[in-house]
Amino acid sequence: MIIKEIELSEDIINVLITLSEEWEKENSCYGYRKNTIDDIEGNRVFVAEENDEIIGYLFGHKDITKEDTTIYKNNEDFFEIEELYVRKDYRSQGIGSKLFKYVEEELKDDIQLIMLSTATKNYKAILHFYIEELGMEFWSARLFKRI
Repeated sequence: MIIKEIELSEDIINVLITLSEEWEKENSCYGYRKNTIDDIEGNRVFVAEENDEIIGYLFGHKDITKEDTTIYKNNEDFFEIEELYVRKDYRSQGIGSKLFKYVEEELKDDIQLIMLSTATKNYKAILHFYIEELGMEFWSARLFKRI
């Protein structure tokens, strides 16, 4: 397996959209919908490949914090992960962790923080993955109840 950053092309965008379509069909996240070209363009894109096939991806963008909070100070460089996805038949093999750690290593000299938001129907698995496996810190949660 190879983890690397890739340049966007029409073919790569189409593959990423197809993978996001698979994710949408899984119905594992509240409100997730497949990507469009606008969701992907302007982001840095990292992929996991097996036999020249993309089996997972992570994309996001660099930004600068705009205020002081309890988590970060104003004017800190951060990378916001927009999406991290691994095809269902390749999960539980450490591929998501490898993608995240690759990005962390690649960007460590340019940023102070990695941030993301997540929407899932399996919060225990997500908290385990991001907090226990990757060492992220829990900051906030948005909960809902339909009545």
